[in-house]
Amino acid sequence: MSSPITTHVLDTHLGRPAVGIQVTLFRSQSGQPGSEWVEIAQSRTNQDGRITDWLEGQSRETGVYKIEFETDPYFDNQGLTCFYPNVTITFRIQHPEQHYHVPLLISAHGMSTYRGS
Repeated sequence: MSSPITTHVLDTHLGRPAVGIQVTLFRSQSGQPGSEWVEIAQSRTNQDGRITDWLEGQSRETGVYKIEFETDPYFDNQGLTCFYPNVTITFRIQHPEQHYHVPLLISAHGMSTYRGS
């Protein structure tokens, strides 16, 4: 069984996966925005820019989650200053039986996200 929540980061400037970005997954304690956050997983993006083993074999609950991407060190290693030193994506899980894939497209001066498959 794969992880119920996955992510990947693509560097749109270089046109390749963003390798080695520290990423942390949190769950809202109350299940609502604005409450205290509880860290539930942490990892670094692999050679394909992905994290696929968070919560592997575990279920998840309905509620609000957030993913924090530490983008500054990634761009520092390229000799670039990033406009977004970190990126936080907050999202809601309404159907815990479904897989949730949350990608991030990033460059030093832009970013985008969507619900993937």
